[in-house]
Amino acid sequence: MDSTPMPEPLRRAIHQLVSEAVQNCQEVLRYTEPDQAYTWKRMTLYRATDAADTMNMVVMLIAAYCERTGTSKGTLEAYLQLFQQRDRAAGPGDGEWAHLAGLLGEDAPASAGEARSWPSMQFHDGQTHAEHAKRPEDDPQKLFTEACLHGLKARLCEDVHSLDSYLPPQVAAMARKVAEVLEAPELATTS
Repeated sequence: MDSTPMPEPLRRAIHQLVSEAVQNCQEVLRYTEPDQAYTWKRMTLYRATDAADTMNMVVMLIAAYCERTGTSKGTLEAYLQLFQQRDRAAGPGDGEWAHLAGLLGEDAPASAGEARSWPSMQFHDGQTHAEHAKRPEDDPQKLFTEACLHGLKARLCEDVHSLDSYLPPQVAAMARKVAEVLEAPELATTS
């Protein structure tokens, strides 16, 4: 296996793109809050697709480098996990419709009728998520991740006070702590 480190310009580009994607993910979370009822459909889709497209740029930059340095087509296809690829232009598929039906407590669509089929599994996943939604948010790892994203964004925008206006109190308190320990970013100076 090749032990050559990633070239520094590529590494920095990857870090920039991943940071951009994370900021878009934070905005997806932000637009799910109740005070965003008038715009959540549009903005969650915009920011989620922005994040997906940005991560796709990351993938393609790394793939281009791998191809340039001699990674075989078969190996590259395996690394890219092409079997998972879905085209957003095709719209929601049977699995998404089944998952949504399960989430909303509706009957399973006909496509979910065959046991162990993808739509059937997605329908049951939706039902499980709906059951969990009835309980208070209590997954510490998920809550901490959300708090970190919101706290980081609040610090970057110098708007820590806004955290209390739209987040559940438990997440707002953690996000405030995250924002308070972060120093405002300073621009690098050149000598």
